[in-house]
Amino acid sequence: MKKFFKSIKSEITESLERTGEGATGPPPRNQWLQFRKHRGVNLGVSFPCSVDIFVLIEVRSSQKVHAHPAASDLDVAKGTNAKQLLEKHWDTWITQREWNWMASVGVNSVRLPIGYYHVCGADRSILNDTDFFPYYSVYEGAWRRITQAILTASRMNMTVLIDLHAAPGKQNADPHSGTSNSPHNFFNDPHNLRRGLYALSSLTRNLYSFLSAQSPPITGTVIGIELVNEPAPPTDKVLMDWYLKAIDEVRDAWPGVTIYLGEWWKPSLYADFVLREGVAGEGDERGLVVLDHHLYRCFTAQDIRTSVQDHTRALIDTNGGTQKTFSSVAEKMGREAGGGFVVAEWSCGLNSSSLRNIPGERRAFVDAQLSLYEQYCGGWWFWTLKKEEGVYPRDVGWSLKDAVEAGVFPNSIGMKRKRKPDTSVKERTRRQQVLEKKRSEALGAHETYWSRFPGQYQHHRFSTGFAHGWTDSYSFFDSLNPDSASVSEIGFKEAWARRRARGTENEYGEGSGKAGRWWWEFEHGFVQGCEAARIDFASVYS
Repeated sequence: MKKFFKSIKSEITESLERTGEGATGPPPRNQWLQFRKHRGVNLGVSFPCSVDIFVLIEVRSSQKVHAHPAASDLDVAKGTNAKQLLEKHWDTWITQREWNWMASVGVNSVRLPIGYYHVCGADRSILNDTDFFPYYSVYEGAWRRITQAILTASRMNMTVLIDLHAAPGKQNADPHSGTSNSPHNFFNDPHNLRRGLYALSSLTRNLYSFLSAQSPPITGTVIGIELVNEPAPPTDKVLMDWYLKAIDEVRDAWPGVTIYLGEWWKPSLYADFVLREGVAGEGDERGLVVLDHHLYRCFTAQDIRTSVQDHTRALIDTNGGTQKTFSSVAEKMGREAGGGFVVAEWSCGLNSSSLRNIPGERRAFVDAQLSLYEQYCGGWWFWTLKKEEGVYPRDVGWSLKDAVEAGVFPNSIGMKRKRKPDTSVKERTRRQQVLEKKRSEALGAHETYWSRFPGQYQHHRFSTGFAHGWTDSYSFFDSLNPDSASVSEIGFKEAWARRRARGTENEYGEGSGKAGRWWWEFEHGFVQGCEAARIDFASVYS
């Protein structure tokens, strides 16, 4: 693999030399997976439990095993035979069978929700002065299963997004945040806020240590840390202030790791926050900052009143609020901040009153969501992988496996290759010829369009960006998982392009690493070069 990467890097350099382009190198190889287009699924209820899992555990054990009100991990811990029952669940819920199935449909990433208490096997002190302090023995075995899941993902050429789903004192009112008691008190208690920072620091340090200790290291497998799932603070200022501290803690523990931020269903406000605070950064050592939006259309009164057809139309309407918000936030987070935007939870779950029993209505709803996310996001994760067969009826709204089986969700996602990468001289020559043709056509269209608006331009920046977008995209196609039928693509294109342009004195910036006056032309060319390469690859290899 090392030799293969070296040849690909050489190919990029040679291609740019032939076209007369000076090049800032791409981001380091160990960061490439962070920038990949993530098409994934949540491994929901693998670790944080839900009411569904209580039912499953009771069916398996033929006894009532939980404490009242039977809705959270703390209720399980207080129940009968908690350690034995939880460890059996962890060992049997996601098996190699599920991993193989995910790979077969093109899933290349999983989001792994965990509670802070699931890390206690690596750091017992993480439970100090928390509700879970008495239950170390119940949860100490979780860490080994978490790291085993990461190893399996790495072996399957998948990545893992670690999501802190439950914070000390619970960050929202839902029982999946660890406890059933109300109100949630994470953001209202300075002690809990401090324990949350410690939990993130400990989680990140232990993850980084584990990943780095593998031979070879697999730090690229974990593509990021989500600081806290679905936060519900008393004010935005409280959350933003805590985020700034948490970002520093995580970066101290693992320099260069990508950080994911939940935005309390206020994507525009939190995109402005990221841009204003400059936390996304552009240095290789800082890593990406990615905004995470969760999109569901089945919980509010308005959702329930709305038909699935109207939900679908709202998603695809280019003049509608959803498309405008996604477009604006994606531009702020990518082109302006140098970060990214994802939807880490979504489903085809709908209230029964929204359905009209028209053939294909659910599939159209799913396709509309996928189209939206593919256009504007660096990645997405469906909620969730499965429900227990034989315990629950088929659920095409919330189980990816059921949705695929029913034809509600596509049975193949992302690009597929029918043959292995071809690095022959003949193929490299063909690519170069197509690149020159497509770049010339794109540059001509770019110049023609902007000639309608008199001003000062440097259109050769567009040409340079196009070449980088093409060659970098082909590097992803060829070198990331070349033995897999699924093809890797650049997901966070604008963030990648900013790092590509960085460091070119007085051209794209002022020598400070920040985007400058001509950045937009480079970025436009880069994105178009990526798309041209994708179309060419699909026509030749798919």
